[in-house]
Amino acid sequence: MKGRTEFFDEALFGRVAAEARKSPRRRMNYNFHRTTDDPVNRLLNVMHRGSYLPVHRHLSPARSESSVVLRGSVGVTIYDDAGGVVARRRVSAGGRCCGFDIEAGVWHGLVVLEDDTVLFEVKQGPYAPIAPENIAPWTPAADDAVAVAEFIKELETEFAKEF
Repeated sequence: MKGRTEFFDEALFGRVAAEARKSPRRRMNYNFHRTTDDPVNRLLNVMHRGSYLPVHRHLSPARSESSVVLRGSVGVTIYDDAGGVVARRRVSAGGRCCGFDIEAGVWHGLVVLEDDTVLFEVKQGPYAPIAPENIAPWTPAADDAVAVAEFIKELETEFAKEF
């Protein structure tokens, strides 16, 4: 049986990081799965500081996700249903905590703490965009640039204080 083999190396990280720098979202995925309909989606998520990831959950459809930081650092925050902070962790390549696994329905968000951060993610497929009911009502709308910048700055400040 013939199959594709790809290696997680600095050349790949650099190519995807360069694409992410050009993206208005300041991040770029590199998919290892062949189609978004695959039952398991495996990807690199390469991000730079300022990339906005709204607080969300994966409840409909119910999906868990696992991530390992291969380069750089992110701050992960887990929230309760009212928006209170349940847990907060710095997750870094080579750090004390290098990954996370989040069950379906758990409110979570992350802030990118270093440019060129690379996460390897595994999620159940097929791919489904985050439905509006899975975006936390207390998180800023993606098109509100001022609120998004303030939210990111607040998260960066919290992680600078605590870690």
